[in-house]
Amino acid sequence: MIVLLGVLVVIVGFATRRNPLLVVGVAGIATGLLGGLSPQKVIAAFGEGFASSRAVTIFAITLPVIGLLERYGLQEQARRLITRFAGLTTGRFLALYLLLRQITAALGLQSVFGHAQTVRPLAAPMAEGAAERKNGPLTDKAREKVRSFAASADNVGLFFGEDVFLAVGSILLITGFVNTTYHTHLEPLQLALWAIPTAICALVIHGGRLLRLDRQLERELGGADGKTGSKTGSRATAETAAKNSPKGRAAAKRAAKTAPKNSARGTTK
Repeated sequence: MIVLLGVLVVIVGFATRRNPLLVVGVAGIATGLLGGLSPQKVIAAFGEGFASSRAVTIFAITLPVIGLLERYGLQEQARRLITRFAGLTTGRFLALYLLLRQITAALGLQSVFGHAQTVRPLAAPMAEGAAERKNGPLTDKAREKVRSFAASADNVGLFFGEDVFLAVGSILLITGFVNTTYHTHLEPLQLALWAIPTAICALVIHGGRLLRLDRQLERELGGADGKTGSKTGSRATAETAAKNSPKGRAAAKRAAKTAPKNSARGTTK
């Protein structure tokens, strides 16, 4: 049980908002040492894990490319593109993105979409553009809300869509563990079929949340406009009431009497 102290290291590190890479590394080292491994074997385990999963470092190539595209106006072009589709609101666009993300993940194409290559440079700016077209300029709170919903559409679509694919790592891990531990013969197809209802429920539930985002933005931004309008209206009402009061009428008469004199002086000069 002492080996599970590595999990405690992860919990404490994330709770104190430490660097995630540092937290996971320290937790792995602590778990290895508590499990009786020598420091050399712990380092070897890290090296073997990196060598077998070095494809995860592909982001080092994609990030500079995406950075150059953003520098030359990728996000601005995405916002212009979404303005051409009048009926495509923020919620509808993100719901469509959720559906596409689930379908591609179910086909094993997990890397087609993603936060780095799709959400930040394309999906989030297009969602913001759709919201600005309908509700006007966005507040900082509304903009962050749209971005968070765009990220959640990618997360939910990938998480519940990839389990439908037969050769995904989680399916193979479950079948291998169950067959080895319980001496059964569980096929990956059986798990994949049972993942379909879960993926459909996730699509319906989160898709409904995305569609409700349009009403939430309209209520929040419309409320802000309403407050501004009410302040302007109350100010105008106060000015009208002041003009109609006896003092206001007297001041208006004095201004009317002095106006012809001032105009005559200006003409004489």
